[in-house]
Amino acid sequence: MGIGRWKARVRELKTDIYALYLAYKDPRTPWHARLAAAVVVGYALSPIDLIPDPIPVLGYLDDLILLPLGLMLVRKLIPRDVLEKCRIRAREETEGRLPASRAAAVVIAVIWLLLAIWIVRFGLKFFPGWR
Repeated sequence: MGIGRWKARVRELKTDIYALYLAYKDPRTPWHARLAAAVVVGYALSPIDLIPDPIPVLGYLDDLILLPLGLMLVRKLIPRDVLEKCRIRAREETEGRLPASRAAAVVIAVIWLLLAIWIVRFGLKFFPGWR
């Protein structure tokens, strides 16, 4: 696969992520699809990965497997007509690049921080040797 084709796939992926965000905001999207879309979009835009990218091979494995699987799942949960309209709108608005949002970045960072605090508190409570 040539580099041009890879770039096209990346643009398509970014457009799909933004389309999921738009579908999340659409009132015709069921609550369970909204929840799944929020998780996938949040993970896609999060600066923190489950497996850090500097780890050779494994670092990008989560992006190459988890993100496409999440996209496929959410696409099946969202009504077809809603998803198609959101894709068209996403293509028009993004032209292959994701819009930047500082508010979204702050929200994602706060969620990761709260999760880290919860993990530490859990560890201190159940594993006294951590102190």
